[in-house]
Amino acid sequence: MSEIGTIMRTSAVIPVLVIEDAATARPMAEALVAGGLKVLEVTMRTPAALDAIREMKQVPGAIVGAGTVVTNEQFVQVIDAGAEFIVSPGLTERLADPIIASGVPFLPGIATAGDIMRGLDLGLTHFKFFPAETSGGLKALKALAAPFYQCHFCPTGGITEETAPTWLGFDRVLCVGGSWVASGTPAEIEAKARAAAALRG
Repeated sequence: MSEIGTIMRTSAVIPVLVIEDAATARPMAEALVAGGLKVLEVTMRTPAALDAIREMKQVPGAIVGAGTVVTNEQFVQVIDAGAEFIVSPGLTERLADPIIASGVPFLPGIATAGDIMRGLDLGLTHFKFFPAETSGGLKALKALAAPFYQCHFCPTGGITEETAPTWLGFDRVLCVGGSWVASGTPAEIEAKARAAAALRG
């Protein structure tokens, strides 16, 4: 997986995972992958995140990345843990420069035209639209996408099982990020993943 666009096209939904206990990480990843969601974003919001990445990396077929990466120190830590792609909630040159230089697929968050222009200056064309619902929803993303014809997006933040199909109906949206698929028993998670994977028809 050498490009973020390839990763984004792998699954209609990228599970956004907040792991409190690393012992739950591998069973969760196994259930998600079995349901058809191979791309997994482990957010750096808990002390268990790095161990969770290591655990999920052991699941055959899983493409494990790190989300909520906001510092260069975190970038080094998640790469050491085996992260295959990086997601950040925003975009700064200080964070982006070493990630881009490393060649690791990078999906930075944007919410404004200025954010996108900063990304384009850095050679980026794929972005996370975040926080999607509170930044104006699909109407706002369509307005933002219009002048930036070369860009594609992964809306994240407030996306639900009910609203995901509407977002995915916009051709500039390659996938959505969502946490709804990650709750329940392994069997329930697998069923939710299977339904989410089918959204791309």
